[in-house]
Amino acid sequence: MENPLRMGSIVPSSPALCRRVVAQTVRGPDEAMLELGAGTGVISRALLAAGLPPERLFVVEIVPAMAAHLRRVLPGANVIEGDARALPDLLPAAWHGRIGTVVCGIPLVLLPLAEQRRFIDAMQAVAPGRGFLHFSYCATSPLPARKLGLQARREAWTPLNFPPASVWRYRPV
Repeated sequence: MENPLRMGSIVPSSPALCRRVVAQTVRGPDEAMLELGAGTGVISRALLAAGLPPERLFVVEIVPAMAAHLRRVLPGANVIEGDARALPDLLPAAWHGRIGTVVCGIPLVLLPLAEQRRFIDAMQAVAPGRGFLHFSYCATSPLPARKLGLQARREAWTPLNFPPASVWRYRPV
C-alpha cells in the first residue's frame, strides 16, 4: 500500500486468473500484446503458453529487479524497464497502433484520479480505441469509469485466486 506502483499483490496471480485474462485477449496477425506491471511474469507466461510469439509480447515493469527477472523467465519477449505512464516513449514507435490487447496489472484503484488518467492516456496513445484489460481484487469496478470516459464490463470472476479477482474490460466511450 505504501508504494502502489511497486506491487499489486504479495501473491502471484493464480493459473485460474491467468487463463481468464488470456481468454479475454484479442490480437490480429500484425499486432502485439502489451502487459503493464507484469510482476513475476505469470500472466506473460500464460500468454506465451497460449501461442503468443515472444517477439510479439511487450512487458513494461517499473521495478528494476523484477524487470531483470522477467528478462530471464521470458526469453525473446520485449521487457522494458520503465514507468508505464511514459508508454509512448518506451514502446517502439513502429508498434504504436499495433497493440491488440493491453493487460494492466498495475493497482490503479490505489491511485488518485489524475494518476489513473495518466495511465489511461498512455495506453490510449499506443493502442488508440482499443481500451484495456485490468485485473483487480475489487468486487466492483476498480476505476470510476464514467469520470475517466470509459465503459466498464466485468468479463470474468476468479474465486480461485488469492485474493479472489475480477477481469475488467475498459473501453473509451
